[in-house]
Amino acid sequence: MAVASGDERGTTERVLTLLGLLQQRQVWTGPELADRLGVTPRTVRRDVERLRTLGYPVHASQGVGGGYQLGPGQDLPPLLLDDEEAIATVVSLLAGAGGAVTGAGDAALRALTKLDRVLPTRLRHEVRALSGSVESFGGGRTPVDPEVLMTLARVCRDEVEAGFGYPSGSEVRRRRVEPYRLVASERRWYLLAYDLDRDDWRSFRVDRMTDVSARTWCFSPRAAPDAATYVQEGVASRVYPHQARFLVHAPADTVRAQIPASAAVVRRRGSELCEVLSGAGSLDSVLMHVLLLGHDFEVLDPPELGRRCRALAERLLSAGAAIPPVPDMEES
Repeated sequence: MAVASGDERGTTERVLTLLGLLQQRQVWTGPELADRLGVTPRTVRRDVERLRTLGYPVHASQGVGGGYQLGPGQDLPPLLLDDEEAIATVVSLLAGAGGAVTGAGDAALRALTKLDRVLPTRLRHEVRALSGSVESFGGGRTPVDPEVLMTLARVCRDEVEAGFGYPSGSEVRRRRVEPYRLVASERRWYLLAYDLDRDDWRSFRVDRMTDVSARTWCFSPRAAPDAATYVQEGVASRVYPHQARFLVHAPADTVRAQIPASAAVVRRRGSELCEVLSGAGSLDSVLMHVLLLGHDFEVLDPPELGRRCRALAERLLSAGAAIPPVPDMEES
């Protein structure tokens, strides 16, 4: 086998990078791709032709909104999967993404989003038929409809508005959003999106959504918060009527191992300290959760929680006052 030259290796890496970019977004202009790859638009055109030679259906369009787009082909391009292998792969990924496969759902959804771009149309009805026969049991993540996950993954990828029904009090209201990211916790799937009616960022539980659909309006992405951090803070504190911050005298990794990510946000404060942000139905509840970690800690917020600490301490001392002290055992 001939050894590839440095120029050939550079071209191969660049073409693979180009393929990855085309899988990430609906449409790229030639100048955008040239800027991301650090080459000229002419080189981009050559690399697009190389992808087409390999079997990837890269379409080009002119005018406003035009550019390069990776579309579904008559045949599934390499990966080099035959029809049966492609169906088996997608059905397995659907089960992993929509079911309760702990730790695998987010990776499965990323792979599904890439396959969705190139899966031949003739295979889609077989995938849907087979995926309907797959179920799971046991604990883990709350199951959601994999078709809903795929719809949300597409609108995030393609930067298209989405609409869905979502509970609000005793009724279900229609929401219009600019979807940004899907976030998987150890228990549930969430969508971080900009709520157009409330003019602010919101996180939504995917298992509570109904009638999810892609709208016809494209949008330009806004400056967004970190998706995982925003959703975790919402789940751990903002959804509760009472929130509190503590400085805990223990390493962050130690405390993270004691508290589920859905129950608190743990931030490193040096090698031996961390900040814990959590919420609960009452200040006493959130205080007791931190107390039972077994580490020294200080209350940072809110001020009234410090008063609750003193009141509970006096109550505990009073409760133990009636018990006679245990004498020390003398050494023999």
